[in-house]
Amino acid sequence: MKTAKIAIAGGGIGGLTLALLCHRHGMDVEVWEASESLRPLGVGINLLPHAVRELAALGLQDALAELAIETSSLSYYNKFGQQIWHEPRGVAAGYALPQFSVHRGEFQMLLYETALRRLGADRVHTGHAIESIASVGGGKSGERARFVLRRRSDGAAVEAEADVLVGADGIHSAVRRHFYSVGDAPRFSRRLLWRATTEAAPYLDGRSMFMAGHQDQKFVAYPISAPLHRQGRSLVNWIAELRVPDSYPDEPPRSDWNREVDKSVFSAAFADWRWGWIDIPTLIDGAQAIYEFPMVDKDCLPRWTFGRVTLLGDAAHPMYPIGSNGSAQAIVDARYLTNCLLGHADPDYALREYEAERLPRTAGIVLRNRMNGPEQVMQLAEARAPRGFSNIDDVIPRAELEAVALRYKTLAGFGQQQLQGDAPRF
Repeated sequence: MKTAKIAIAGGGIGGLTLALLCHRHGMDVEVWEASESLRPLGVGINLLPHAVRELAALGLQDALAELAIETSSLSYYNKFGQQIWHEPRGVAAGYALPQFSVHRGEFQMLLYETALRRLGADRVHTGHAIESIASVGGGKSGERARFVLRRRSDGAAVEAEADVLVGADGIHSAVRRHFYSVGDAPRFSRRLLWRATTEAAPYLDGRSMFMAGHQDQKFVAYPISAPLHRQGRSLVNWIAELRVPDSYPDEPPRSDWNREVDKSVFSAAFADWRWGWIDIPTLIDGAQAIYEFPMVDKDCLPRWTFGRVTLLGDAAHPMYPIGSNGSAQAIVDARYLTNCLLGHADPDYALREYEAERLPRTAGIVLRNRMNGPEQVMQLAEARAPRGFSNIDDVIPRAELEAVALRYKTLAGFGQQQLQGDAPRF
């Protein structure tokens, strides 16, 4: 498979990581991205140590450190600002590699510019959207996957083929839609997210992530800019979340990066969330633009792979943004798929092995995120002490809090022992 041609539909985080990993091992990689130009859209994301490990293998850790904040800790609070759980993160927690918090668009542009340099600009095609799959290929004949793209600049149809086609084209994946054309709509949680960034004075140590509230009313914040941190300031990425009223339509608005709204839509719910070390209303007031997103996922699929075609990242397993894990799982998908392609001469077998490993693991995360994942501790505090507490140990024993945290880390693949025993195969 080292001489195989790999076509990747989608120039997002998962697709570009896969392209760089496959290219590193001599595969002929071609990326097809529907957008005519990639721009640094979006807000903040977290890259957990198991994702950073794969980026380090690509030689990108230092460049990432120039952009991102090395997250020092994660804390959960109730709606009164009382701490439920606190834990160090990344190197501070004893991991060999850090956890990074970074602007999603800046990180994607780092991957994109690296792909242009390493693959060559003629191997990264923007403005080409998958329109149809003519043949999935594979089987005894060993036929290649054949597909048709629509070039946005002039509307022309472009025919292409590859030994393997990977659909890494996001939650609205055209590759996924080819195989699951009905009954695969996004599943709405009946919660809306409002996301933005605000430049502000640092809170706590300037590298801390926190979540406050419960599943129906929540606020999340973490700094994402290393350059501002070096100047003694913070670019704080924040997310406000509320459950919608019963009168809200069952169908969510389309999930994209461009739906801008006014803070008046949600800010009243957080008007008194000032706790000395953080002033949430001021953070909200300081945002230049606020974007609204429905909190959606999709039901887990019975299979991702059809002949020489498979899925990766949000195209395969869109999940609620809980546990700081969506981008990390796309990166882990890319690493495991690369290993499978390297380890098997038969691409049909390689894709089936990739699916056999990653489909059940990511399905478990999707389902656990519907149960609030590690954020379950905030819901436990709300259910058991809705008026607050004087001592969290009287509400949730520490052993129970530790079990919730460890269970999710193990499920998602970034327990410390797991990372020590699961080194990349390149």
